[in-house]
Amino acid sequence: MKLLFIGGTIFLGPHLVSNALARGHEVTLFNRGLHNPGLFPDVKKVRGDRDGGLEPLKSEAWDVVIDTCGYYPRVVRQSARLLAGRVERYVFVSSVSGYLDFSQPGIDEHAPVGHLSVEEAEKADRITEENYGPLKVMCEREVEASLPGRSLVVRPGLIVGPYDPTDRLTYWPVRALRGGEAIVPGRPEQRVEFIDARDLAEWIIRMVEAGKTGTYNAAGPATPLTMDAFFQTCRTVTQSDSCPIYVEPDFLYERDIDPNSVNTWWVADDDAQFRYIWDIDCRKAVADGLTYRPLVDTLRDTISWDASRPADTKRRIGLEPDVESRLLEEWRNQA
Repeated sequence: MKLLFIGGTIFLGPHLVSNALARGHEVTLFNRGLHNPGLFPDVKKVRGDRDGGLEPLKSEAWDVVIDTCGYYPRVVRQSARLLAGRVERYVFVSSVSGYLDFSQPGIDEHAPVGHLSVEEAEKADRITEENYGPLKVMCEREVEASLPGRSLVVRPGLIVGPYDPTDRLTYWPVRALRGGEAIVPGRPEQRVEFIDARDLAEWIIRMVEAGKTGTYNAAGPATPLTMDAFFQTCRTVTQSDSCPIYVEPDFLYERDIDPNSVNTWWVADDDAQFRYIWDIDCRKAVADGLTYRPLVDTLRDTISWDASRPADTKRRIGLEPDVESRLLEEWRNQA
């Protein structure tokens, strides 16, 4: 198959492209060439800007386009309309963040979604926690409006693994590797949910090959996982003596530290709207072939990838060692 990727060079993108190439597909990458331009030297690259610079795509056709970087409906509208007559199907990578309410467990594809007015969406020029999900939903609608019945919308949960620039999972096995007491905001029984980017990529390509359309949640792991079980697996993989110290989020707030900046999965007890944000129903995707690799594989490969990064790479989440040491001392003294 001839596959066009809009983006394709950041995090999920390279996993998708690698999988498509391994399965014998012909790949074209369309992007500005600003991120990892040296990736895939033997793959055809078309340079342009998806926001007003799609002209280079007007002279060719593909079987499927896979859009990994659509955030604004006015921008996705451009690619959807232009490619409607040049592709058979449009795959749009959205997000479970589009759902309106997580106060009940088991959110499936029919759950209500967030909303912005057309005016708000058209004027949006930056992504925030409040508008990210609703904007993604409106992008989905632009795709379906231009290619009715010919779109595959994938709503992933938290995506993790090698190449993850967010450090949301990476921090924990790397922290366990360092050993000693580790501050964990929240409680041991907190639900943890994520999907390895490689599992997501492999499944999307197989869905493309099967000609699937419709909307699918895509989170994981295969069975419910708690924060404590997750941390203990980090310990096992790293063979460390690291020990989790669960602290009350208010303790961190009082010291101007957001608990979510350390533990992505923490949810406040009184935050009913997001109580079950880490309890997404993915039975539809699993029925159509979504599988999950063992957690130990994700952790080991993430550690290996992290070790390849420059030593001075600044973490986007987690506590610096000196800050954590000070907090641990204050926590003990308070106790």
